[in-house]
Amino acid sequence: MTAPIPRDLPDIPALPRTAPQVLPSVVPARAVVPPVRRPLTAAYRLALAVLATAAVLIEILLGSPTRVLSYFVIQSTVLLALVTLASARRAWTARHPLPGAVTGAALLYVVVASLVHHIALADAAPAYAMTAGSGGGAAWLEPVAGHLLHTVLPVAALLDWLVLTPPARMHLRQATTWLLYPLAYLAFTLTRGELLPGSTAARYLYPFLDVARHGYRSVLANALLVGLAIYAVAVLLVALDHTRPKTRFRL
Repeated sequence: MTAPIPRDLPDIPALPRTAPQVLPSVVPARAVVPPVRRPLTAAYRLALAVLATAAVLIEILLGSPTRVLSYFVIQSTVLLALVTLASARRAWTARHPLPGAVTGAALLYVVVASLVHHIALADAAPAYAMTAGSGGGAAWLEPVAGHLLHTVLPVAALLDWLVLTPPARMHLRQATTWLLYPLAYLAFTLTRGELLPGSTAARYLYPFLDVARHGYRSVLANALLVGLAIYAVAVLLVALDHTRPKTRFRL
């Protein structure tokens, strides 16, 4: 015997309908969009690297190589030459650009070196120079190299970043990391001044870091101001990187 089937079936609660969750894509956009060759961009960056190398070589030929290579502006220019040369090769061979942390660091250091020169060193008395210069027909090389290092190359690097580099590639957390090199350079130049014998002019590379003339308290205060300025410039670059429009001027 089987139980009779009831005429009205009891209400069965509806099962909750859950929409399938769409997982976020882990494939970056650059893996989907193929890069293209940019020969004019490569040519511009190659010219920038050649100018940077020429300015450094002129300063080395006019002065002591070990002393010239100890300057912050020279080291930052060498880094800029290497970064722009690698970026030129990537633009020519249709490869993805260098990370924003690398290009941002090179840009930051040359811009800071330029600002320090024009604000604190250009009108210094006595006149500030990395080398003693050269007499005769090569006397014009020193101002040309200085103009390249402190004005032409920083402006050209800024134009490369603003026009030829895609935006939003820097991050605020990188601003703190970029301070490691200036901090290491401060330790290097102060140690160098303590170990080298001779006059004050030969021991300390920058007047505001001259411990023999100003003492450690004033020098460290100056270094702190410069460090804060470097961090402010780094934050400004990151902010501009995320607010500047994407240029359509593709070379």
